[in-house]
Amino acid sequence: MLMTLLAALLLTLGTDTPRSGELAGYLIVPHDRVDERYDAGFSMYVAAWPLLKHYPGQQFQSGLFGTWMFAQFPDPKPKDHYSDIEGGLGWWRDTRFATETPKFIMGGVALNFSEWANGPGAGKGRDWSNPTGLYGVAQLSPWVIWPPDGLNLKQGTRGELFGYGYLPLPLTNPKVKTLGKEVPTGNQCWTLFLNTANFKGPVAFFTPHFWAKASALDPGKAGMFLDTRPSDANRAIQMETQHVPASTAADKNGTLYARVAPTQFPETTRPLIHRVTAYGRAALWDQVDAWFKGGKPASGRIDPAASAMSRFKSEGYATWKIDTEAAKPDKPQNLDWPKVGSAVALDPWTYGYRWSSTLPTAQGLVTLPEAYRLGKTPNGDPIWVAIDPKDIPAETGLSEVRFDRAPRGKPEPYVTPDDPKSSWKNPGPVAGPFRVRLGDGSVVTYWWYRFADQPALLNADLTRAEREAMQKRVEKLHRTWTKQREYLPPPTVGALAHLDPAVLVKPPKGLEVGYVPIVTRQEAP
Repeated sequence: MLMTLLAALLLTLGTDTPRSGELAGYLIVPHDRVDERYDAGFSMYVAAWPLLKHYPGQQFQSGLFGTWMFAQFPDPKPKDHYSDIEGGLGWWRDTRFATETPKFIMGGVALNFSEWANGPGAGKGRDWSNPTGLYGVAQLSPWVIWPPDGLNLKQGTRGELFGYGYLPLPLTNPKVKTLGKEVPTGNQCWTLFLNTANFKGPVAFFTPHFWAKASALDPGKAGMFLDTRPSDANRAIQMETQHVPASTAADKNGTLYARVAPTQFPETTRPLIHRVTAYGRAALWDQVDAWFKGGKPASGRIDPAASAMSRFKSEGYATWKIDTEAAKPDKPQNLDWPKVGSAVALDPWTYGYRWSSTLPTAQGLVTLPEAYRLGKTPNGDPIWVAIDPKDIPAETGLSEVRFDRAPRGKPEPYVTPDDPKSSWKNPGPVAGPFRVRLGDGSVVTYWWYRFADQPALLNADLTRAEREAMQKRVEKLHRTWTKQREYLPPPTVGALAHLDPAVLVKPPKGLEVGYVPIVTRQEAP
């Protein structure tokens, strides 16, 4: 009955005009749970690759494999309390300087998406008069600049592993008041650590104020965010795709066909996810805390003895479906994913896919089926079945559809406040401006700020004395935690991805310790 109604509707709409659609859904990655006492962050390695052969424009939005880190609570967990760290590798509708190569964002979410922070100077919107998350992340590394459009990987990355994780550092002291209210702010500075081929170590951190200020508006939520709470040791691992361009049309009999923009994955046996690890406080926090209290310097090496890795099995499933403007069916129109690929544990700590042997492979990437026909499952539900493109009837017009690279106009630049009274100018930078062209074609302008005087910390509800205490701690880190050290436990398979070499910088002479680069503008050349 459903297919008959679909056919009738499509015949009334016409059978020879392709209509816009999209491929969207999740790839679900089951993995074993670990003990909840590993509640001080996580790390993982995920493959970075060009999901689409050609970047189709800003309607395209998809992450690659990633996770969501929530605060840990005893049952029952609080309701109406969404707040986490998500983000990861991908492409977003607000990406202004996108290419086929993914970028990385931090993706911290304040209470119920009231704000989000994607990196230093990057977050929800670009309204500096109402900076919802734009000051939520502080720069820590003196060697990496963070473009507001996202952290760039080297152009041409094709399946190498990008290592990242978040662990808390005690860069601040706990506060008994938040924004003058009798609610506390914790001292967990959740810090992004990277392990790539050309950079290793901490880059930036969420200020505790980013999480805690929601409790100043609602004191009943005091102490319920990541500035104070431990992290949940177990996290979902998925790939979330919101829009891959597609087109659909019906033949003269009302049968629906679809074409999808050429979509790629690393070939069979290439690792997609590796070493998903949860950490206890002894992995890093304890030795850094002791160091800051007068003990011996901490190496920064995250101790794998205080960790637990999740095991993979050859299991997993997809909710990918093709939606079409031509009809809004009552039931989801899923892809017949098992005919395309199947999950495989390459070893207990590494996850990938085994693809159909009929799929074309080139330069380490397999291209998924591009053509589909809407059929039925044995129980009568609609399902998209992959077919040879030559089997799409000519009258649908789908053979004429192109998914070429979108023409690139001149994107609006990212800018920061220029008011001499703003936190960007008062006390302001100590060196600059410096300009560099990134691999995505954009040009960024950055300046060197004293760590404690960077805009994010001037907007983090900290007194001058509290910022100066942070300054002393960060100077210890800059002297000791060099970029040549190992921090995250290294991978045991695959090759590491590179950051865009243009985001790697060298401090000016005399500013090697206690100073950080802050991007103030990103624009087309």
